[in-house]
Amino acid sequence: MEKNLVIVESPAKAKTIQKYLGEGFVVKSSFGHIRDLQDKSLSIDIKDGFKPEYVVPSEKKKVVGELKKLAETSSLIWLASDEDREGEAISWHLTETLGLDKEKTRRIVFHEITKDAILYAVQHPRTLDMDLVNAQQARRVLDRLVGFELSPILWRKIQRGLSAGRVQSVVLRLVVDREREINAFTPAPYYRVEATFEMSGAKVKGLLDKRFDTLEQAREFLQDCVGASYKVGSVESKDGLRMPPPPFTTSTLQQEAARKLHLPVSTTMRVAQSLYERGLITYMRTDSTNLSSLAVGTAKEYITANYGPEYSRPRQYKTHSKGAQEAHEAIRPTFIANTEIEGTQQDKKLYQLIWKRTVASQMAEAKVLNTTIHVDIDKRPEKYSIQSLQVLFDGFMKLYYEGSDDEDETSGDEQLLPSVSVGEPLAAKLVDASCKFTQAPFRYSEQTLIKKMEELGIGRPSTYAPTITTLTKARGYLVKGDKDGQKMQVHNLQLKGGQVSESVKTETIGAEKGKLLPTDVGVLVTDYLTGSFSDIMDYDFTANVEKDFDQIAAGKKEWNKVISEFYAPFHRKVDEAISNHQYSHIEREIGIDPADGQMIVARLGQFGPYVQKGEGENKQSASLNKGQIIENLTLEEAVRLFNLPRTVGEYEGVPVIATKGRYGPYLKAGDHNVSIPRGKDPLKITLEECIALIEADKVKKESVSEPLKEWPESGISLINGRYGPYLKCGGENYRIPKDVSAETLTEEQCKAIIASGTPTAHKTRRFKKK
Repeated sequence: MEKNLVIVESPAKAKTIQKYLGEGFVVKSSFGHIRDLQDKSLSIDIKDGFKPEYVVPSEKKKVVGELKKLAETSSLIWLASDEDREGEAISWHLTETLGLDKEKTRRIVFHEITKDAILYAVQHPRTLDMDLVNAQQARRVLDRLVGFELSPILWRKIQRGLSAGRVQSVVLRLVVDREREINAFTPAPYYRVEATFEMSGAKVKGLLDKRFDTLEQAREFLQDCVGASYKVGSVESKDGLRMPPPPFTTSTLQQEAARKLHLPVSTTMRVAQSLYERGLITYMRTDSTNLSSLAVGTAKEYITANYGPEYSRPRQYKTHSKGAQEAHEAIRPTFIANTEIEGTQQDKKLYQLIWKRTVASQMAEAKVLNTTIHVDIDKRPEKYSIQSLQVLFDGFMKLYYEGSDDEDETSGDEQLLPSVSVGEPLAAKLVDASCKFTQAPFRYSEQTLIKKMEELGIGRPSTYAPTITTLTKARGYLVKGDKDGQKMQVHNLQLKGGQVSESVKTETIGAEKGKLLPTDVGVLVTDYLTGSFSDIMDYDFTANVEKDFDQIAAGKKEWNKVISEFYAPFHRKVDEAISNHQYSHIEREIGIDPADGQMIVARLGQFGPYVQKGEGENKQSASLNKGQIIENLTLEEAVRLFNLPRTVGEYEGVPVIATKGRYGPYLKAGDHNVSIPRGKDPLKITLEECIALIEADKVKKESVSEPLKEWPESGISLINGRYGPYLKCGGENYRIPKDVSAETLTEEQCKAIIASGTPTAHKTRRFKKK
């Protein structure tokens, strides 16, 4: 029997494909890329057309050796990596590294891992697309040149350990610019007037068509309305349609999963990758909203059978994203009939979201009736507007309702109105004049930042999630956090029973949760790069580079010429920056502490931003809180930072101290350190709460036990750590993927995890025995 070797990127994908191909085929995983640029050198020959110098990393040599042996004994080798540029590059690297004979090598692509798709791909192989490979090489080389030449400058000019990147630095600038826009914004008060009317026994709300700038203007309006008469001035009704949203692209999936399921973009992509590799959805990195004719047909069958023919409306959507590839498909279920799947809760929820969105896109529009009633006031020229929306036919809304961004203003509650006629008198039961404030632009959340990146053409679907992860977790230039906002005392008015009354309440302005906030290092890096490398930090320049990559992929540009045109002026600026002896740092006088008359100064130090007052032995210092930056730190906020460390009380004869370190607030009780969880204020935490945290931490540490399972021949141990199970091999620790059950791990699975993973950071600190 002829022996066929199929090579894919991941073990999960290999397992699914093996199931469909059966005997005669051996499906193996390369565990991603098998070679790359060297870690500690530029690894690019600039003089020889920017030729990359690839190496096989030490952890991949075993995999390469095994694949080479299998290839030598196989009649045909099928390269089945993903169908995008990265996948094409993986297949090319396999061809080059394994020394594959072109005569017996086939390239196959598919956008879903189903039996029909795999068998069709095998029947229709193609050769490697070197245009796609070169587009990927161009991105890799350009990103290496930018990172390798800019990062050392940041080390010299700001502090050691910093890095820059072609896409990440521009995305960072987006967040920093937005933060400054918010800080420069001055909220202005205004008065919003809303009346509650009685119509045929029902209470409905109407909004006045004018805002008032001051309390006195609002008071004058309400006083004029004492004893006023109201009547229906006009009634306007219009039929309307609500169209279903298109099927998911990578960007819209990430945004909607964040809104509806509250998933970070990295989690969404990890779960989607798993669903794809299990053959449940199509390829999850796409900017196309196109659906195959088969998907449209099966959706029509399902909708007609389950909802009725009137709910079916087959359609195709035009992709508006620049450079989108219409030949690709949107993210959809591989089989519409699969309404439920097995897996984790995250697997099930994300699949349901994809399934509903796909089916809804093929359903009829919703028919609605929009009604607006204008109410006249006999004593004033202003009018009230009462809005109503009635769903006449639910269409796609029977299945799916698209979530709205938290940045969008809503038009008010949808209310069902009784029938009224022009001239009909109305009774105003209540009129409220509430003080509100104009809003600054909203900070970016992960999903709205991705939306902005897509809008500006920065990056591509495969780079959205990794870019945000790099900025937040790897670099620490951004943090995900909350802003408490500013509390303002306001005066509100109410007209009821012919009397105008006044009340005082506290409004919070600018409070936001779960948003991306720049750190001081992020601000400093952005300012330096924007000043010294304005071209690279320009949004249009970054988008145009992506267009160049698209041109390379289409065979219309040569990749090394594109790099050459970029590199010459860029390198000149690098040389200028190195010869310039200006250095960037942050230091700002905040103000005088009213308690002791000492000046408070904020600085950026080796371990982050901090405030200091006094000098020498008597100096005091305190770290800034998460989300605070030196640029807009107030004196009140700075003074409050000196309230830590704080002695809460005693426990087992030792003081319990609430303090703050490099990684956030924590408790210190003798030699025992315990993190204070998010949401607990170290300035307000009680002794009872502290004792509970200390006791719980003791129980956790005592639960760390001997290995749960061992494989002596492989030198692998499964350890029950304080943060959950992990693998230990050769003195290194390896995380177990979240979608893998530790209890059922086999030796082969452990080897695969170790081969594809990297040792966990801080292992000596995390697993050190007391």
